[in-house]
Amino acid sequence: MKPDSIAYPPRGLNREEAARYVGVGATTFDRLIEEGRMPKPLRVGKRVIWDRLKVEAAFAELDEDTGENSIDAQCAWQRSGASHELQSPC
Repeated sequence: MKPDSIAYPPRGLNREEAARYVGVGATTFDRLIEEGRMPKPLRVGKRVIWDRLKVEAAFAELDEDTGENSIDAQCAWQRSGASHELQSPC
């Protein structure tokens, strides 16, 4: 990717960038995803990327005693057809 003269944080992060963003290694980040404590990635063409805002929201909720982050829980709830009234982060 070509360098940009405008300084702004990227919205999409690759696996290593997402892990570094929350201060863990890639293996720990993978485990957090498997546990439902970090969001699943998006596929854009051949790329696998994480939405920085969803990663940040999940990180804010991290607690050793919880199982699933609220972003993925809300997305699953909405996919089940339970509600579409609230603005969705999904």
